[in-house]
Amino acid sequence: MKQVKVAIAEDDFRIADIHERFLSEIPEVMVVGKALNASDTLRLLKQEKVDLLLLDVYMPDELGTNLLLTLHNEFPNVDVIMITAATEKHILEKSIRNGVFNYLIKPVTKERFVQVVKKYIQYKNLLDQKTEVDQEFVDSLFRKSQTSQKINTNNLPKGIDAITLEKVLGILTDATGGLSAEQVGERMGASRTTARRYLEFLISVNKCKAEVAYGVVGRPERHYFKI
Repeated sequence: MKQVKVAIAEDDFRIADIHERFLSEIPEVMVVGKALNASDTLRLLKQEKVDLLLLDVYMPDELGTNLLLTLHNEFPNVDVIMITAATEKHILEKSIRNGVFNYLIKPVTKERFVQVVKKYIQYKNLLDQKTEVDQEFVDSLFRKSQTSQKINTNNLPKGIDAITLEKVLGILTDATGGLSAEQVGERMGASRTTARRYLEFLISVNKCKAEVAYGVVGRPERHYFKI
C-alpha cells in the first residue's frame, strides 16, 4: 500500500503537534511538513508532494476557506480535510462547495480524527486502483467515503429512544476498535445495562456486531463494532 503524504496547516503549534501524534499511529501516513499560516502552507505545497492537507480556518494571514480556490487551481491533486473551531454554517457551506473531503470541529477526539483519515486513505486507495470506472465502482467509492448512520426509528421497541440510539451509533462510529458495553455506557453517560440494551438492538438491525474478547483476568467480554 502506497504511503499517503500529509501536510498540517495549523497556526497553533501545540495542536499541530497533537495532530501529528495522531497521524503517527497510522502506518500508511507520512507527515511531510507543518505550516503556521497560509503563506507557509502554499510554500510547503510547492516544495513537497502532498496528497492530503489538514487545513485550519483561522490563520493569522488568511482564512483557510479563502485558500481553497487557490488550492483547487494550483494544487488540484491535493485533497483537504478542514479541522477548525469554526462553527458558522457559511464556513461549512463554503468548504463543502469547494470540495473538501471532510470537516472536523475542534476539539477533535483521537478516535474521530484517526477514523476520518483512515476513511480518506481507503477512498484514495480505491480510486488509485482504477484507470476507468463503471457505476458499480462509483457506488462503492461513495459508500466508502460517505457512511450512512440513519436508522429507521419508526416502531422502536420499548426502552429504545431514537436520540439515544443515534448517540450510541455515533460512539461506535468514532471508535477505532471494538468497545465494551461498559465503555459505551461511560461515553454516553449511562449504565452498562442501558448501553448493552442499545447495543444489542443495533445488532438486531444489522448496524453493529459483537465479538468475544478476553480481559486481563481472562473473563470473556463482548466488544461491539459498527458495521
